[in-house]
Amino acid sequence: MHRPTHDPRHHPDPAVLGALLARHGWRRRGGAPGRYSRWTPPEGTGTSLLVPVGHAFPDSADLLAEALTALERSAAPSARDILLALHRPSDEIRWCQEIPGPGAPAAWSAQERLRSGARALLLAGALAARGRAGHHGARGRRQAEAALDPLLACPDPEGRRLTVFVPVEPPVGAVTEGGRPLVTALLRALQAARDATDYQRATGRPDAFDAAVGAGVCQELTEALVALVGGAQGIRIAVEWAPAVGPPEGFAARPEPVEFSAGDLPALREAGARYVRHEPSLPVRLTATVVRMRREAPGGPGTVRLRVLTGADVTQVRATLAEDDYRIAGHAHLAGLAVTVSGRLESRAGFRRLADAGGVLPVRVDEAERDRLLKSLHENLDVFEEKHDAG
Repeated sequence: MHRPTHDPRHHPDPAVLGALLARHGWRRRGGAPGRYSRWTPPEGTGTSLLVPVGHAFPDSADLLAEALTALERSAAPSARDILLALHRPSDEIRWCQEIPGPGAPAAWSAQERLRSGARALLLAGALAARGRAGHHGARGRRQAEAALDPLLACPDPEGRRLTVFVPVEPPVGAVTEGGRPLVTALLRALQAARDATDYQRATGRPDAFDAAVGAGVCQELTEALVALVGGAQGIRIAVEWAPAVGPPEGFAARPEPVEFSAGDLPALREAGARYVRHEPSLPVRLTATVVRMRREAPGGPGTVRLRVLTGADVTQVRATLAEDDYRIAGHAHLAGLAVTVSGRLESRAGFRRLADAGGVLPVRVDEAERDRLLKSLHENLDVFEEKHDAG
């Protein structure tokens, strides 16, 4: 992994560096009062750092430069994380899983489970930052996944811990916002899920999970928590705000970690199933292009897969069309046209299936989209699948 090299013309705030050192377990061992402090690595061995208390003294810039150089050369595992946080102010989300002793999985297996579960949880946070729903399914998934691109994961070699750095501000020139809405949405949802789980375990009633949807709890979040806790004794999730930016309004400076254990699994599983059952189907009218067509016989109804252009926040859907609508969709595809179609996006299919589809009409698309459609048609001659050779 690349370590950012410090720019001698730009030194970090000594208070920020000190806060990061303390956060990562470095120990303050005194120094010259009012001028600098000495920090030693958590392991107690290795090069110590001299960090000035501010920029006021003539040697402050030199001390900071030497401290950064020492961090770059340090063998302490935390040195890399501190440099990354200095290079780009980021909130930190930390996962720590409790792995059973006897019969514990191999480190790589535990690490892979932790990474995949953490990514699923971050995706749930990104979905919650975009809007509230008990079950998002395919809705908004592409945008939520794009929000995870700037994040940097730093796993622990033993597979028990994972730290993810979420940049507060977007990269220069990026059209997306920074990652703080994701972090705040995820933290709020985790706290609400913890409260709802406690309520259900105490009363046997799932009511609190219904109200928790307003705080960002959803099937995707409960599913991610089940994946993280499954195979482990528990999971602990903590958030640390970027010292250079401070906590967002309405949040504690040092939020309490949120923990889930194996005893929480029944409530989380039940809540996830309820969210899927209760999320309503959505009436929509889509503008889409045909990706694939299939029917059992030359005549009669058929199934189509559509790439959605407008009308719903999903990328593709499947629909069963009556014979006339199926024929219109086929002609539109051959002519390089899109179609409009009405129906209901079904929740149980993750909003990937259009039920009661009909009213298919061809519509024109811009030249670029038309060229893409025709090119796709020539490259994929098996778009039409029928069991019989007749038209």
